[in-house]
Amino acid sequence: MTEQAPGRSGVTNLEREGEIAADFLEKLLDIADLDGDIDVEVEGGRAAVSIVDSEEGQVPRSLVGSGGKTLDALQELMRLAVQAETGERSRAMLDIAGHRAERRSALESKAADAVAEAKKTGVKVEMEPMTAFERKVVHDVVLAAGLTSESEGAEPNRYVVVLPE
Repeated sequence: MTEQAPGRSGVTNLEREGEIAADFLEKLLDIADLDGDIDVEVEGGRAAVSIVDSEEGQVPRSLVGSGGKTLDALQELMRLAVQAETGERSRAMLDIAGHRAERRSALESKAADAVAEAKKTGVKVEMEPMTAFERKVVHDVVLAAGLTSESEGAEPNRYVVVLPE
């Protein structure tokens, strides 16, 4: 789905995606009797939805799960809910309690270290297995640093290789 200029309603397709996703997640939190507020933004050409601490309490970290697996599953359910409503495949991103933001920051630092090592040694640097989201973060850092990278391996052990100049 591409972002379009606001129509008569003044809402872009991505904003609508975010609203649908937020409605789905709010219902899910209500059913599970869990605390959390929903924030929706449009960034990087996609809807970005976050479940954040509410005034009533904190978002349970169990919604993130071990290694973010529960978060990934909830994101997929959220995307399916948006697709069911719009008929279009969704690329909306979900973050819970800042987990993805923290992970992004850590990955950017690791990617910068791998870039520095590849430049210094002239040898390719293999990183640990990562999710598709995590690999995308690393590829973006490597590209911004002027090097190239590739994903290798098979899921769930797919990883990034940073190539020297």
